[in-house]
Amino acid sequence: MRIPFCKMHGLGNDFVVIDARTAAVAVSAARAAALADRRTGIGCDQLILLEPSAAADVRMRIFNPDGGEVEACGNAARAVGFLLGGAHSIETLGGIIRAEARDDSVAVDMGAPRFGWEDIPLAYAMDTLSMPVAWDELEAPVAVNVGNPHVVFFVPDAHAVDLARLGPLIEHDPLFPARINVNVASVTGPDHLTLRVWERGAGLTRACGTGACASAVAAIRRGLTGRKVWVDLPGGRLKIGWPMGGAVLMAGPAQMSFAGSFEDADYPL
Repeated sequence: MRIPFCKMHGLGNDFVVIDARTAAVAVSAARAAALADRRTGIGCDQLILLEPSAAADVRMRIFNPDGGEVEACGNAARAVGFLLGGAHSIETLGGIIRAEARDDSVAVDMGAPRFGWEDIPLAYAMDTLSMPVAWDELEAPVAVNVGNPHVVFFVPDAHAVDLARLGPLIEHDPLFPARINVNVASVTGPDHLTLRVWERGAGLTRACGTGACASAVAAIRRGLTGRKVWVDLPGGRLKIGWPMGGAVLMAGPAQMSFAGSFEDADYPL
């Protein structure tokens, strides 16, 4: 049996999307990791599985290259919104979000951010607006859950940080029992951030939609920007808004790269 897929990306953060709404497709951690492998598989930052949902228009499951299933992915939400067209509600492990395809972008309502130490989660209680912890030059981060957990470090130059070394150390620190996404952000202009992200279970990627949301929310909470923020990532720019007491709103592009299919037996469970 051949299984069709679409290869898509949002600002270079790339996905293999399998539509299993009418014909079920089984995915295990081993199969997800094999499909994501860039040498022996199709290759992607995340595998996305679309399934029927009793709570929304579609259920989106997200698997990292290490095979782990995660709660949310902003760029994937835009890719799925682009693929489906129009406006749709999307069930994720992190909650129900809403995506709307527009002429030149996809807008996503990511829901309300959470800031309690137990919501991140952290191993013990502390202030999430300025955490009293440090890893080398990275210190006093903001912690926020935007469907998945993030810490955000504000630094003078995001590109000068050795995130390839520090990212995995922070991701796997015992302070974060569910591991963590690591963001380094610089304020580079009025309502403007430059951002790099070490993604939990994926490593350095060209863009991270939830990282952009988390970093914008962190900057707003710190009083570093207004409530509408442009976020520049290595792959391009996203627009993030967070109205007072409301949901985080993200807008940016998504694109189809190509479509194909693979033999079910080539990627065993």
